[in-house]
Amino acid sequence: MNSNGHSFQHTIKQPISISGAGIHTGQSVTINILPADVNAGIVFKRVDLPGKPTVKADVDYVVETNRSTTLEHNGARVSTIEHLMAAMVGMQVDNALIEINGEEVPILDGSSQPFVEAFEKVGVLQQDAEKIYYTIEHNITFVDEEKKVEMVALPYSEYRINTLIDFNSPVLGTQHAAIKNISEFKEQVASCRTFCFFHELEWLISNNLIKGGDINNAIVVVDKEVTDEQVERISKVFNKKDVHISHEGILNNLELRFPNEPARHKLLDVVGDLALVGFPFKAHVIANRPGHASNVKFAKKIKEHIKKIKNKQDVPKYDPNQVPVLNIQQIEKILPHRYPFLLVDKILELTDTKVVAIKNVTYNEPFFQGHFPGNSVFPGVLQVEALAQAGGLLAIPHNTEDKYDTYFLKIENCKFKQMVVPGDTMILKMELLQPIRRGIVEMKGTIYVGEKLVTEAVLVAKIVKRPKE
Repeated sequence: MNSNGHSFQHTIKQPISISGAGIHTGQSVTINILPADVNAGIVFKRVDLPGKPTVKADVDYVVETNRSTTLEHNGARVSTIEHLMAAMVGMQVDNALIEINGEEVPILDGSSQPFVEAFEKVGVLQQDAEKIYYTIEHNITFVDEEKKVEMVALPYSEYRINTLIDFNSPVLGTQHAAIKNISEFKEQVASCRTFCFFHELEWLISNNLIKGGDINNAIVVVDKEVTDEQVERISKVFNKKDVHISHEGILNNLELRFPNEPARHKLLDVVGDLALVGFPFKAHVIANRPGHASNVKFAKKIKEHIKKIKNKQDVPKYDPNQVPVLNIQQIEKILPHRYPFLLVDKILELTDTKVVAIKNVTYNEPFFQGHFPGNSVFPGVLQVEALAQAGGLLAIPHNTEDKYDTYFLKIENCKFKQMVVPGDTMILKMELLQPIRRGIVEMKGTIYVGEKLVTEAVLVAKIVKRPKE
């Protein structure tokens, strides 16, 4: 499931500040990109709003995909994030806090290049945590018949992308762009600018949409007859005197950076939008006529797929041949419980933050006499007790003569999903949710039988030293 070899998470070495106008709002905006802790992901913070609300760059928070990708959560709304997100992926920046004092990320030159250059200038910092890549298990497809969009992600060992655009336009025709590996993004894709058609431009202007447009931050494609009067009107809007149409049908002789710059820009958008899956993944993505709306719907499908894989990965594997970390005699030396109430048989794994234990359920449990005779069901409350005992091994100091008792303070979000019956082997997993403070332990507990999740709960307990006799 994981990536080949180990790779690490990254953030930036120093804060970056970038200012410019948003292409749609025309507002002048400043963004400050700050280093962030491991596993923080990319988070936007609206510093101009009361309470400075934040929104995580995640497909779950996408509210709009008309012309650009917009996130919103807790009142924090941020649009046109895709070029910055693409730069993050291209430069392998996993964790960053982006403070922004307006609603729209500056358009700059219409590409990811200014962001990539800023990251290169301050440097990218390797962090002390593994970056887990997910590989997909089967083809994931998204089709929109109406827009003639087809997208597919195929299992693959790298992050490879092919995009194809086809606008039925005599100027653009059909164009294709590809990268074999994300390391090619910087040289091959980052500098490719956004584009639009002349007839769209007129509509956008009359609808007050591209207030921040500048003839140099978008490639304008002219594929229909245009009158001098129309060109003059556009010139006025852009405050340019020398607007004219070059022979290729590109406005104002803007030098294309690549012959297929529009297709490469679509690839850039795909990288930026698929960053919102929220998990690093490897796949071969083929996108035919992609756009923000389709990219986001596709990202949702990929995220769902990865979450299923992740849940499977979280299941501890039980091998009965494995030598336990602690056997029952060793467990008795630590836990205060005794027959008939010691509900943990052996410990398979024990770290500072996690314990995996086994409880074998047999017909001879004393409580089966009274708990539904003739229909032996392991009581849910005792499953939670078994979890707490396993958690006690995380909480109680070892290698000491002192004796400790553990007491419940709180049980939250407890769910029983499947019955546990004689013959089942319960795999108990407890993970610390935060460091132990003043003897108070908060843990997430899960019980599995085989690969099935049967019970889960968040437990808070207190460990108390027993007075010496």
